[in-house]
Amino acid sequence: MSSAYAGPVIDPHHHLWDLSLGRHPWLAPPEAADEEMVFGSIAPIRRDYGVGDYLWDAARQNIVATVHVEAGWSDDFPLEETRWLDSLDRRFGVAARYVARVPLAGADAQRLVEREAANPAVVGIRDIVSWHPDPAKSFASREGMMSDPRWREGLSRATELGLSFDLMLFPWQMGEAARLVADHPDTQFVLNHCGSPVDRSEEGLALWRSGLSELSSAPNIAIKISDPVAYDHHWTVDSLRMVIDHCIACFGPQRAMFASDFPVAGLHADFDALYGAFRTIAASHSHDEQEALFFSTANRIYRLGLSPSQTSQDASHV
Repeated sequence: MSSAYAGPVIDPHHHLWDLSLGRHPWLAPPEAADEEMVFGSIAPIRRDYGVGDYLWDAARQNIVATVHVEAGWSDDFPLEETRWLDSLDRRFGVAARYVARVPLAGADAQRLVEREAANPAVVGIRDIVSWHPDPAKSFASREGMMSDPRWREGLSRATELGLSFDLMLFPWQMGEAARLVADHPDTQFVLNHCGSPVDRSEEGLALWRSGLSELSSAPNIAIKISDPVAYDHHWTVDSLRMVIDHCIACFGPQRAMFASDFPVAGLHADFDALYGAFRTIAASHSHDEQEALFFSTANRIYRLGLSPSQTSQDASHV
């Protein structure tokens, strides 16, 4: 057995926000009792989360660079989130690259994709397609987005401009996603959050396993093993291992990457506990495989251009 990974780490999925800007409607205080989303109550993360907060949480994990993924910025203010990120102190590699938000079926989608692609820090787009029959647990306003011709036109334009696409969905949407991935062989897809195994029943997990296996057969999709505690609130290393091992078995280390999803993952685990579990579970893999999971896959897909010998200070110049 290899020893636990001790090299440099890229965190390819986290969020930052300043609630005083009034740009994150999903984090606005509810009028009545706190509503629960599919991963539980969000009350503990209804606070500012900036670069300093992230650095504090991640201080002991040798993070040399991160990828900021769109954080639900209001669609009424397109392009603002990337401009706000550009204004932050990124000297220590936090938010070295961005996955930006563009509603791909919108009338202005292609122009917005082009504007985002003009920013050298933007390497990908996310437009969440996770639809749940319970509106309180749904991230998308409607089902079937991946089959919408207009939405697909927006995706094709992003691909033409060299942008990847972060794919966030629920397991019952994986058949539709498999058709999308097959129809867009030139798009680099990145499946978020282990494929969101939200239904922990035997049937729900079987659907997740089979869907993940089907999706992974396409060469143009990778997976983020991010926030595995979102749907496993009373987790143990063994319960996470069941999910993580299947992700790695399906995609292989060269198409899989560990990621935090902080501060959202902080609802159910602190940063050190989460990455401690990642390191423990990955220790059965070779050093090169662990380096892929913690560093190389994210480095390649999100075009960070780092070498394993670089530090977080070096990463601020990418």
